[in-house]
Amino acid sequence: MEEFAPITMKDIARELNVSVATVSRALKGSTRISQQQRERIQAYAREHNFYPNLIAESLRNSRLRPLKIIGVIVPELTHFYFSSVLAGIEEAADTRGYHIMVAHSNEQYEREVHICQSFFENKVCGIIVSQAKDTITYDHFQRLIERGVPLVFYDRVCTGVNASRVVVDDYMGAYTAVSHLVETGCRRVAFYSSPMKMEISKNRYNGYCDALLKHGLKVDPSLVFQCDNREEAERITPDILRRDDRPDAFFAVNDDTAIGILYTAKHGGLRIPEEVSVCGFTNGQRAIACDPALTTVEQRGYKVGEEAADILIRHVEGQIERGKVERRVVRTRLVVRQTTRETCPSAEEEKKKEERK
Repeated sequence: MEEFAPITMKDIARELNVSVATVSRALKGSTRISQQQRERIQAYAREHNFYPNLIAESLRNSRLRPLKIIGVIVPELTHFYFSSVLAGIEEAADTRGYHIMVAHSNEQYEREVHICQSFFENKVCGIIVSQAKDTITYDHFQRLIERGVPLVFYDRVCTGVNASRVVVDDYMGAYTAVSHLVETGCRRVAFYSSPMKMEISKNRYNGYCDALLKHGLKVDPSLVFQCDNREEAERITPDILRRDDRPDAFFAVNDDTAIGILYTAKHGGLRIPEEVSVCGFTNGQRAIACDPALTTVEQRGYKVGEEAADILIRHVEGQIERGKVERRVVRTRLVVRQTTRETCPSAEEEKKKEERK
């Protein structure tokens, strides 16, 4: 079957020997042209299945009123946390008459810069963003602020940019998780982190360190590793588990990394959690699907998304004064499952463990 390209207002204007402006006015029902002309143009448009391009129309009128479209940048779409944030943003935006335009940076600085410029050119009313791992300079974000584009960071924030932000309590989430590991008998807790140049990594590392110190344990730098994905976890963990002073617990920056540790430890013949405890950070669907089910820190991505959308819309609608920033912290909670012990082992159990060695 032969396909035909949809007609445009230019096509209608040419066929009816009128201007594009006349066609536009007729389709809007303007009384600036005669009723006969309006009906003639509208009938032709219906006959040829013409539908106006609403996005293009909004862009043409954007100088008169701001577009109710929010640009959202996510580092990666496949990560459960970021998809949860996106769902929260979309729901909160929709209830207030806004739509979202989504792009993912794929953890690349250059791509992030390009997306920011593209959003600006497409006249979004504001941007919600979590920075890419590769981002170390923030001029592209600063330019948006200087151009009057409202900007809200979530999760990964740029401390050098004075913009509103929504984060989870990374420090307390890590502190609570590591405290749980120590209080259930673990003494050598390894930490798998994302790059330390990011604020979330620093906060979780500080929570990890303070929990150990609070419970009378020293921080061992040889137990801290930069590793934030499953593939890398499965690559480095076997050697770590073969050490004479191997860890008896792992705290990972996200669930996927924790599941990589869990998989490796199980296939290495170690019993979970009797010999090795594992704790993640996210509480995505995979945390329940893995065997045994993963103890993890619930990050509440949906709530983060709702809060970020609320702040941005308040900026757009003038409820937050220009130049003012708003900071919100979403609380985390520890979800204890089967990859960590329920209680501290008794002295008898510790003795049996030593005998098995």
